[in-house]
Amino acid sequence: MSDLTILNKSIDRGPVFNSEAFKGHEQLVFCQDEETGLKAIIGIHSTTLGPALGGTRMWNYENEADAIRDALRLSRGMTYKASISGLDLGGGKAVIIGDSRKDKTDALMRKFGEYVNSLSGRYITAEDVGINTHDMEMVKLETNHVTGIPEHMGGSGDPSPVTAYGVFMGMKASAQQKWGSYSLAGKKVLVQGIGHVGETLVKYLTDEGAIVTINDIHEDRIVEISAKYNTQVYRGNNLFEVEMDIYAPCALGATVNSKTIEMMKCDIIAGAANNQLEDEVVHGQMVKDKGILYAPDFLINAGGLINVYREIAGYDQAEAMRRTENIYDTTLRIFKLSQERNISTHEAALKIAEERVAQKKAELANA
Repeated sequence: MSDLTILNKSIDRGPVFNSEAFKGHEQLVFCQDEETGLKAIIGIHSTTLGPALGGTRMWNYENEADAIRDALRLSRGMTYKASISGLDLGGGKAVIIGDSRKDKTDALMRKFGEYVNSLSGRYITAEDVGINTHDMEMVKLETNHVTGIPEHMGGSGDPSPVTAYGVFMGMKASAQQKWGSYSLAGKKVLVQGIGHVGETLVKYLTDEGAIVTINDIHEDRIVEISAKYNTQVYRGNNLFEVEMDIYAPCALGATVNSKTIEMMKCDIIAGAANNQLEDEVVHGQMVKDKGILYAPDFLINAGGLINVYREIAGYDQAEAMRRTENIYDTTLRIFKLSQERNISTHEAALKIAEERVAQKKAELANA
């Protein structure tokens, strides 16, 4: 049984410390403020390679167990995302429980900033789902341990365009591997989730001549984006009845699972969502066995992390884009390793990421 399967099943069974869900994590921080309504969880998976940098997600979770699960899964993924991208960063993530369209206030974000500051740099935050650059401005008023702040404040701005560029590079590498050409012209792509990242990805795809279908839970976004980029729209209940060459999940995770894989007719899965495989071992192997090429999410969606890291490392926007473009070559490298060892592409990516963390741990132990 994989770590993520255990994680999914064990959160609500007992204390965090005694659960396999927490295994490998360094810290889990619960944050509450009655005055602002803040309920947040900060997960720090690893600080071996450096401070744990990862965005903050605001989502209206059904229950607190789901929020804990998300914080743990996402923070773990950030460790591997930073590692495989060659960044001197650890893995962390935060979730705020609530509807970002109704419950988010400047006061709430400032209070969250106070909690981030209390960790003294072990965790550095940034944007994620439901959070924007203005929110990071509010956090910045309370702590310097924040990235993705507006450019006029000396930051790198919204990281989502760079995230989308990395996904686009990973998608092109997948096309090269699967069809012998990196061109996406004429390819049918379904983009599920058209937030900031999804919209920019749609622009890259339509500019290249791909035939794009979009899907989102917010009708206003569907109307806006379909008109702006002349895309097709899917509003039904079964995404996988849509004719597609590439499935690009850009919303929440776990959409690649036993039920959906059975229905999939696509050749490639390449999207921006984190934790796309519900069970990374089982479903990574299932897509491989079905002949679907999966571009590991924590590899191809690393552009945003690369972008905000420049605020710490001191390189410029051009260098951030160059490093993000390297996702193309790294993706092909992962595909090659997968073939050579006859393992899933997810397992191949995970091996490379884990090797770098293990090497660093050995160096620190021998120092």
